[in-house]
Amino acid sequence: MKYYEQLARLGVFTKSDVEKLVGKSETADSLLQNYKKRGLIEQVKRNLYVTRSLETGQAIVGRYRIASKIKPQSYITHHSAYEYYGYANQVYYEVYVSAQTKFSEFTFDDVRYRFISPRILEGVVMNPDGVRTTDKERTTLDSINDFERIGGLEELLRCLDAVPSLSESKLVSYLGQYSKRFLYQKTGYILGHFQSKFRLSEGFFELCELAKGKSVRYFYNAIRYESPTYDSRWNLFVPEDLMAIISKGVRDTGEIR
Repeated sequence: MKYYEQLARLGVFTKSDVEKLVGKSETADSLLQNYKKRGLIEQVKRNLYVTRSLETGQAIVGRYRIASKIKPQSYITHHSAYEYYGYANQVYYEVYVSAQTKFSEFTFDDVRYRFISPRILEGVVMNPDGVRTTDKERTTLDSINDFERIGGLEELLRCLDAVPSLSESKLVSYLGQYSKRFLYQKTGYILGHFQSKFRLSEGFFELCELAKGKSVRYFYNAIRYESPTYDSRWNLFVPEDLMAIISKGVRDTGEIR
């Protein structure tokens, strides 16, 4: 029990963290093996451990702290970031995680941890509780970009309905880093329904309109089999009433595959 308190303060850790406590690699291996046998710690995956509570026997830290330790500088993103901020309508048994190096998906405590390749590098923050996550603006653009694969359109709209504010300057910066015409189209169209709430200037939408290019696209793939209407400003085939989706519900446009 000599090092239990230090490991409890860490909550989630690697062998390297233990080596810093005990001084030697061999001693770290021995300690990890001993504490695992005694039920004081639990192995999440290769070279990743959590400390168990002496009272409950459960992991001291939650899914988001674990996700932030999977890889150096790993962080939660997309719908998982909305969940962390308290803006999600649903809580999934999946955590979406980005990092500079890929990891294999794994399950721990009935939660699936899935790697999402990052599209841009900025917009990541370390929160006081040790959870690293995308900020609201990066989360919003990532979610708009990938709503057909992660979460679906209805859940995205419900999350945006719960987000209290967005920084226009950050949105502009991240859109520039994405440099993706279809994202400008979708962002302009979706956030146009929230312009007043987020206090977005007309200049923001003019920027999106200018950067979207001339291609005509389907807002999402399945809409071609529905009864879409054409939005001439955004060159998109879109639902007849986007915000009605929140009240009526809509067939989910897909989970990550």
